[in-house]
Amino acid sequence: MRKSNLTLKLLLLSAILIFSAGILKAQYLWNSDSAYKAGAPNSGRLWGYAFSDYYYKGHSDSLNRGGSNQYSGIPQSRTAFQFRRIYLGYDYNINKTFSAEVLLAAENDYPTGNAPATTTTATGDLLQDNNLTFYIKLMNLRWKNIWKGTDLVVGQVATPAFPLLSEKIWNYRDIERTISDIRRTPSFDMGATLQGRFDPKANFGYDVMVGNGTQAKPESDNFKWFYGDVYGKFLDKHLILDLYADYNRLNWVPTWHHSRQMLKGFIAYTSKPLTVGVEGFINNLKNDNFASKIAGGVDTLSVAAKGISFYVHGDIIPDKLRFFARLDLYNPNNIVNNSVYNKYVGNTGNYNDNSYDGATGTTATGDETYKQMFISGGLDFSPAKNIHIMPNIWYERYSTQLTTANTDHDLVYRMTFFYSFGKDYSKQYY
Repeated sequence: MRKSNLTLKLLLLSAILIFSAGILKAQYLWNSDSAYKAGAPNSGRLWGYAFSDYYYKGHSDSLNRGGSNQYSGIPQSRTAFQFRRIYLGYDYNINKTFSAEVLLAAENDYPTGNAPATTTTATGDLLQDNNLTFYIKLMNLRWKNIWKGTDLVVGQVATPAFPLLSEKIWNYRDIERTISDIRRTPSFDMGATLQGRFDPKANFGYDVMVGNGTQAKPESDNFKWFYGDVYGKFLDKHLILDLYADYNRLNWVPTWHHSRQMLKGFIAYTSKPLTVGVEGFINNLKNDNFASKIAGGVDTLSVAAKGISFYVHGDIIPDKLRFFARLDLYNPNNIVNNSVYNKYVGNTGNYNDNSYDGATGTTATGDETYKQMFISGGLDFSPAKNIHIMPNIWYERYSTQLTTANTDHDLVYRMTFFYSFGKDYSKQYY
């Protein structure tokens, strides 16, 4: 009797499992990437990706310069496995007119003792116990075709700065940020944006946005960040042009009008075998630098920080093996005058990089003028769709513009891993 009861229970459990599997399979088919893209009401997709490295720090800059780069302050010969980004997102079509998205992110891992942390406090997305944690990166509602060809998106949303176009064409965020992203121009912000197309095939379009300028953090002042860009795709969408501008007041009192205003241009030719691109910016930092005069006293100077990025990536074996290479040049201060001034102190975040002393947790040298040259290159092997293994080098050279010459560099050898699910990341934009 007991044996027959056990058999009955096993049969019932098997039936439940088979029935549940059928439901889950049907639900998965309904809530798939293709169903979501088709705009089917009450359809959604769960998606995510991650990239990580095994790295070896081959050389360290003697002054630990680099400010916000992920390897400043890390000693020479250090080896580690490290996640640099983990995404978990969900996109949902409420109906054909409204959709919503949420994205959780864990990134910006600055372990204790590495810049820009002090020797005792972890920063970035680390908890007090140094564990990496998620934060809410995107949470917004999209009103499709609020007027013909234009969507209104409200909430925490991607900005027009680079994530909507130029980052996708660079195609290797898992290797490094775009050049304006390195300076932490916001990739997302809390606000409202209009994303529009001028023609049905989306060859020409625009994006405008107003946001807090604080990304995931609550607003802390009355100043807003204004973003805007226009783009065009020519030659059957192979030639892409993009013009971007933004403006943000930082301090605005009678004695100090301090603001930043970026102009950025991007051009790329992209095709299946090969993509080449150039992206450059000028960021006008109004009344930003406090310059110490050799004769005594301090002047307040407006400077223009400039950066330009060149890159190429393409196929070696289609869908299996690719290559990528990139060169960035950056100058934070275009008006260094060593006959008049001996020190410059910038007041705009991520444009006032300073030399970081890992032993004391301070920025002791006072050099905020040093130019930077970034070089990266490597191979991209894809054993299966949406899985990538990328051996690469990461090199950053620092050279001061002050009278005391000091040129040095950081060099990192990496094996980078990328994988995704629920959304196609083909690693081949064309």
